[in-house]
Amino acid sequence: MPIRDELHELKARKNSGNEMNDTNPTQIHATGEATGFIPAPGDKGKPITVIGTNSIRAGFDATCLQQALNARSAPGVTDLVLNPDAHAGYGAPVGCVLTSPTHIYPGPVGVDIKCSMSFLQMDLPADQITDKTVRRELINAILERTPTGPGRGQRSARKARKVGEALGVKVATDGASPEVLHALGIPLDWAERCEDAAHVGHDGTNAALALRLEWVRANQFSNFLEKITQLGSYGGGNHFGECEVVRLLDNDRARRTAEVFGLRDRCVGFLSHCGSRGFGHALASGQFRALQQKFAAWDIPLPGDDKELVYAPLGTPEADAYLDDMALGANFATVNHLLINALVLEAFQEIIPGVKGSLVYFISHNIARKELLPDCHGGFAGEGWVHRKGATRAFPAGHPSLKGTPFAETGHPILLPGNPCAGSVIMVADKGAEKGAYSVNHGAGRCMGRKAAGRALDQKTVDDEFVAHDILSNCRLYPKDEAPAAYKDFDAVLDSVKAAGLASEVARLKARFVIKDSDTSLKGAA
Repeated sequence: MPIRDELHELKARKNSGNEMNDTNPTQIHATGEATGFIPAPGDKGKPITVIGTNSIRAGFDATCLQQALNARSAPGVTDLVLNPDAHAGYGAPVGCVLTSPTHIYPGPVGVDIKCSMSFLQMDLPADQITDKTVRRELINAILERTPTGPGRGQRSARKARKVGEALGVKVATDGASPEVLHALGIPLDWAERCEDAAHVGHDGTNAALALRLEWVRANQFSNFLEKITQLGSYGGGNHFGECEVVRLLDNDRARRTAEVFGLRDRCVGFLSHCGSRGFGHALASGQFRALQQKFAAWDIPLPGDDKELVYAPLGTPEADAYLDDMALGANFATVNHLLINALVLEAFQEIIPGVKGSLVYFISHNIARKELLPDCHGGFAGEGWVHRKGATRAFPAGHPSLKGTPFAETGHPILLPGNPCAGSVIMVADKGAEKGAYSVNHGAGRCMGRKAAGRALDQKTVDDEFVAHDILSNCRLYPKDEAPAAYKDFDAVLDSVKAAGLASEVARLKARFVIKDSDTSLKGAA
């Protein structure tokens, strides 16, 4: 059905009163220690799955819950999951999973296409970075290669990799191909440690992406080269690079799994959080504008009257355009992460010669992927699009999609950042992950808005906490809106994941220094 016809049908249904939503958004029914549900609007279809203990469930704000109800009632949506880190976002909550076999939704992907986590493991014993002078030298060496801050790219970092126009086109259309990796000095085998090393167009080809990029450059990107030169940079907001010490859990499963993952106990690693930078943001923003203009021109109602919940039925030109733009942004994000890791390893080798490093994993939490959808019997109900907005894929051992990968018998690594002072974790999915649409949370989740954190938190208290934990930073003043106190209790979030049977810990990560944008004027933009 063409998108215009489908939208008019939706408008007619809404005007007839069939789209009424009388569900109490605060009513979460517990089904277990860390699981619950919210009835679907009108009690039609599968309820919203809620992952979280009593204390976590009580912390979901009304806006977050209403957004979940709006998204669940949207056309073509078959499942919606709220993870324990969920909080209000744009359109759909951050920390949710939305599945649909028939529609694509930009909102439950977000404006930072393929915002992701990656982890680099080094063979460097932890005691080699005990000295603060060494850590400060490492921070400076990294900043010489990987700039932070909005709009900052290769020109602001003396030892950054230079990326020209021709290579930039290949990055966007081919992703982490051997040619791209070789040109940027990234180890070729790192592509095997990616959730997706490369994305293709709506028809399964790179040619579709090449054509789409030509159109985007002609109609939307007058500054394509400027966007491309942001490769190898963190940006701002909640993005970061964090030097860690790995501590494996003391049990047989964790040790066996860590060996497959390539983790080294009591050695140094590096955790990175960033996405597709200004390149992906511009693509996503363009898609929101284009779809919103069509909804307005056709006078068609939006789910929950929320302009961030625009959508397109699969097979329409609008859906094809979005899938192509998402793939272009995702390819950029993939190469951006791999390049950052290569530059971080280069910085360590400059300060501590002889250090070796390997990529453990790269995994997204802002993406829509075509996957097998779980059914209610522990099997699969065919393919559909799984939208993860601030949610992380969690395939356990034996999942069909892991066949032929290094993780077929263990499940793949799950990289979950907490906060520098509480630490972060690397987990692996359990069989119970299917109840969360084979997904878990993407971190701790905010409990305090950025403006509220700026007003409520004391700068000296924030900075003193880092001193007490012996954590260095490149920031003269650590951003208050990114302080640990602005986020939910990480252990409480992890307790929910484990109690629900979604995933188990393999290793804890203890921060030793943090790379962060310290520009307080940014106010959280990615």
